[in-house]
Amino acid sequence: MRVTVIAEQLRRRVPGGIGTYVRGLAKGLREIDLRGVEVTLAASGRDRVAPLGFPVRTVPLPSPVLTRAWQRGVIGLSSDLVHATSLVAPWRGKGPRVVMVHDLGWRVVPEAYPPRGRRWHEAAFEQAQRKAALLVVPSTQTAEALLDAGVEPDRIAVIDEGCDHLPAPDEQAASLVLESLGVRGPFLLTVSTLEPRKNLAGLVAAYALTRPQLPEPWPLVVVGPNGWGPTVAPVSGVVLAGSVPDAVLAALYRRARCVAYVPLMEGFGLPAVEAMHAGTPVVASLLPSAGRAALVVDPLDHESVAAGLVTAATDERQRDAMIASGRARAAQLRWRDTAARHLAAWRRVAAR
Repeated sequence: MRVTVIAEQLRRRVPGGIGTYVRGLAKGLREIDLRGVEVTLAASGRDRVAPLGFPVRTVPLPSPVLTRAWQRGVIGLSSDLVHATSLVAPWRGKGPRVVMVHDLGWRVVPEAYPPRGRRWHEAAFEQAQRKAALLVVPSTQTAEALLDAGVEPDRIAVIDEGCDHLPAPDEQAASLVLESLGVRGPFLLTVSTLEPRKNLAGLVAAYALTRPQLPEPWPLVVVGPNGWGPTVAPVSGVVLAGSVPDAVLAALYRRARCVAYVPLMEGFGLPAVEAMHAGTPVVASLLPSAGRAALVVDPLDHESVAAGLVTAATDERQRDAMIASGRARAAQLRWRDTAARHLAAWRRVAAR
């Protein structure tokens, strides 16, 4: 069986969580027995895709042009099965389509998406709903949203994502990054693309309440690329680090007193379990990824978030309990298991 996996997300300016899913799925596929299955990646170029370790089928078009051409059927893609890692799917060509639907956020929090983005997501989802042989989702919450949207239960597969994808921490490089930012002691950390849905403005407001309650005015380090929407208003103690290499991120997770991740909604929530894998307490809104291992707060209640940050950063008994539960949760989320369940789903679809 020839399976073509769409890896175009990795060629975007901001690959985001979908890019992490693509890399994690490829990692898991490399670790399992693929006997009888030939995996190929498809994208507009090889530069960020070839390191995943599979052959690459390239279409030499700019990424936005290729996306539109695939979805409008101008350019086809044939295989025994095509797995779209997001709602970007090539609909023309032979072979059933399996589509990953990470969430229906544009319906749940429409104000957190630009109008053009809402229209694109809605049209792409309706296309997937009509044409895909199977819709994969990362959580039961997203599965329930698809059921509410009218998708038949036998066309939905719930497959957890993994969290064991970051490389070994580069402590020296992390020290240089922190020194360049003026951070020389304990700190709080948040990691995400800077866009309205991630609720960074709400977190910053909560941090302003938190800072006077800390033993010292520990800074909040914000890691992640700019997405869209207004920039974060300057607040004393908030340090914008931008994007950092994965090995530096792994070290920052390990060093942080706690990690805060309080999006308005999330289909899974990778940063929370990345932090748990590193052994760091997590303060989060209700996330499918975290199970019961995070200290759950109301993302719209600044005082709730602030209280969570103070507890996770300073209460040693609570911190020890959160670290233990976080490590236990992270141990359940391995990309090899994610890949094995994808492979089983692909085989079921191909056998129909």
